[in-house]
Amino acid sequence: MKAAFTRSCGACALFAAVALLLVHGAGAAETDNKRMGIPPGTDPIHKTYLPVMEPDFEAVRARDVKKKSHYMERQKALLESRYDLGDRPSDAMMSAGRKAVQKGVRVKLPEGVTWEKLASMSPETIKKKDLFPMGFRPLPHAKHETGGQVFPENHIQEILKLEKRSLERFDVAMDLPEHFLPEFPPPIFLSSRPDLGDVSQGKLLSIKNYYDIMEGILTPVQMEGLRLLLTPFPQQQFNQTTDRKVDEPSLGVSCLDCHANGHTNGAFHLNPDTRPHIARFRLDTVSLRGLFNQQIHGSKRSLRSVEDFTEFEQRTAYFDGDHVTAAKKGVNLPDRASQVAMMAQMQNMFDFPPAPKLNTFGKLDPAKATDEEMMGQEVFFGKARCAECHPAPFYLDDKMHDLKAGRFYEPEMVNGQYNVSDGPIKTFTLRGIKDSPPYLHDGRCLTLEDTVEFFNLVTGVNLTEDEKKALVAFMRQL
Repeated sequence: MKAAFTRSCGACALFAAVALLLVHGAGAAETDNKRMGIPPGTDPIHKTYLPVMEPDFEAVRARDVKKKSHYMERQKALLESRYDLGDRPSDAMMSAGRKAVQKGVRVKLPEGVTWEKLASMSPETIKKKDLFPMGFRPLPHAKHETGGQVFPENHIQEILKLEKRSLERFDVAMDLPEHFLPEFPPPIFLSSRPDLGDVSQGKLLSIKNYYDIMEGILTPVQMEGLRLLLTPFPQQQFNQTTDRKVDEPSLGVSCLDCHANGHTNGAFHLNPDTRPHIARFRLDTVSLRGLFNQQIHGSKRSLRSVEDFTEFEQRTAYFDGDHVTAAKKGVNLPDRASQVAMMAQMQNMFDFPPAPKLNTFGKLDPAKATDEEMMGQEVFFGKARCAECHPAPFYLDDKMHDLKAGRFYEPEMVNGQYNVSDGPIKTFTLRGIKDSPPYLHDGRCLTLEDTVEFFNLVTGVNLTEDEKKALVAFMRQL
């Protein structure tokens, strides 16, 4: 009897201890969440480091393939609730003349609200009444829980044809309609040979054709830099390990897989500079055009040279900011003098597209511009205050700026992302901006009209309808 009683008490004690640990663990988790500023009860997935493990590839692949339609339908529903996704081309063409710029405000307003009424409200009122358009909130990754680079279908198919290398993920795909992406393939303008205009021959640069396209145009140093920019290296989702997201072991991705022809193809991923994972934001690929005039690089890191940026990304698995997992997948450690410098040299050759209506100082020539475009220029440098961050002639100021958009909404979980305020983001150049949809660092604004409405609201400059239209007309000439 005594032994049985002792065992019973021991079991009770053990149960109580386990229960205490579970309660303490839950309490510790909630304390941890509070410290990281994420919602109670939310699993942050990972905190500082990405998971380092060897999963059962076939089991993971089968699960991801099965769930792919769920994530894509979830994202489609989000996009359709936020935007008018119709194909409405304007008369303005992108620089190669192959694709029209989309027109019109596409962000949907809350029922019963107009842009004028919204702009007259204070941020506090908009936040209290939950009237900030969802299309102006951070845009989640199509599969935010996993993240990683996602390429448009046209680039996937062209690289497959040219190199027999697949950039198609089995777990997620491009979410935005093709008409909201840059023209493909983009034209290439070189600062060293402006007299040649577009030197792309209408082709996508790849490791298979770059020499034939650029021979006689580039210097040996630039040619070697281009070769390295087109050489695939392991990346978090594209590699030879079993936690990849492609069917077959992969060489990886190249720099110009996202920065197609030194521009952009609209590929997206997650920013590397934020933790935990759910607080990371979607990052739309920025153009490399005019990089020779930029002083800082990276959306948040404010890296001070293109050499630093190039080397850092190679060492940390391309935009995941984690050298630990990069090492496992096959980290590339480029030599600063003989490789990084050449890659930087080539990136500095990509020029802006011609802007025939601009003069030497980056302003409109009155003899060439329309009255509406001239009005837009006046608004840009005056009432709209755009030039405070985007001064001529290159329309950037090499600074980080915080729009404090969090004044307008309460953070919440949306499709796997905790959409907190973004904080300081570097200024992006507006030269050639019509070629680079979608807009803002995460692509949340699908058109220039959307972008004007966004800034009109968050900066409180109260533009009229005519001023907004004129501003769009001006930016199309940059």
